[in-house]
Amino acid sequence: MTFLFYLFSALALFGGIGVIASRNPVSSAFSMVLSFLGLAALFIQLNAFLVGVLQILVYGGAIMVLFLFIIMLLDLKAEEEKRRPLVVFAGGSAVAIAFVTLVALVLGRGATAGQTFPVIAEAGRSDVHRIGELLFGTYWLPIQIVGVLLLAATVGVVVLSRKELK
Repeated sequence: MTFLFYLFSALALFGGIGVIASRNPVSSAFSMVLSFLGLAALFIQLNAFLVGVLQILVYGGAIMVLFLFIIMLLDLKAEEEKRRPLVVFAGGSAVAIAFVTLVALVLGRGATAGQTFPVIAEAGRSDVHRIGELLFGTYWLPIQIVGVLLLAATVGVVVLSRKELK
């Protein structure tokens, strides 16, 4: 089980690195799919089967199709090689050092890792029922707002990418 955790974590990390390291936007999008698959496998390993399947269907499927559609619609050219200022490298290095320091501090406090967490789930109610109650009850308005924002962003991309007729 530990081997699978490290395998799927590495898959998610290498996918994330591929997103920011690739200059081609389509390659970045496919690297993001790889990262999503690693995260979905981690969720499934945590017995959160619904969240893992939704990760694959929603993010790996629908959202990535939307991203690829927008990338193709914009007709992005490969970014040309250009020199990056020293400030960019200094800022990136500072963020990387801060992240590694934070990870080292968290791993150094590993005494609480052996403790078990209390059971969150109530008996008799499935994950689907609880998530459905939250999505269609408590968080109905924010989900509708996110849907309208995604629609507005898609319409904006279509308008921006439209060719001018002469």
